Amino acid sequence: MKSLLKGLVMIATLAALAWLAERLHFTDMLTEHWMDAQVRGQGWSGYLLFIGLGAVASGVGVPRQIVAFLGGYVFGLLEGTLFASLAVMAGCAGAFFFARWLGQSLIRRRFGHRIQRVDAFLGAHPFSMAVVIRLLPVGNNLVTNLLAGLSSVRFPPFLLGSGVGYLPQTVVFALAGSGVRLDPTLRFSLAVALFLVSGAVGAWLYRRHRLNLSQESEDDPLAGPR
Repeated sequence: MKSLLKGLVMIATLAALAWLAERLHFTDMLTEHWMDAQVRGQGWSGYLLFIGLGAVASGVGVPRQIVAFLGGYVFGLLEGTLFASLAVMAGCAGAFFFARWLGQSLIRRRFGHRIQRVDAFLGAHPFSMAVVIRLLPVGNNLVTNLLAGLSSVRFPPFLLGSGVGYLPQTVVFALAGSGVRLDPTLRFSLAVALFLVSGAVGAWLYRRHRLNLSQESEDDPLAGPR
């Protein structure tokens, strides 16, 4: 009964958030014009507003690359990367605990076998696997956060690994939005190169992880067939 009640609260919360976003014209806030009017040049209040808005945006599924682009646009490359990273990590934490506190017991009861796959993937090495997931240019940020919250993965290493994995793409899109004084072609080429390198590193780390798992299974006489 308790898990069912939590599930109903989760659904009601999602509906309330959707209604509030529509009433506040949330998507209009994620534009250069709104950032110019409300964030740029506002000092610490602007920083905090951007981090809060970016956290909510990434926490409800807005692509984190948009937050990074706007961070670069408003604050420049270095500060934009910093504040966008803080915002996206806060959004990651919010979605993680939303799923863990309200959905874990209900979802694990009904779809436990599927959540076990997430546990198997993240549980043993949450930091390194979070880095890998975030580096790969595939998947959905919100879905990853929610699945991690529904699993039994430990939060601190998952968040820290996510922060590290977020960084390359955050730099890429903050660079694209910053308008830094580089030739546009050079800036675009640099952004594409960083994006491809981060994806390649993620793919290499993933293959290495799978190889290590295979070797551990072969070396363990009690492992048996899986």
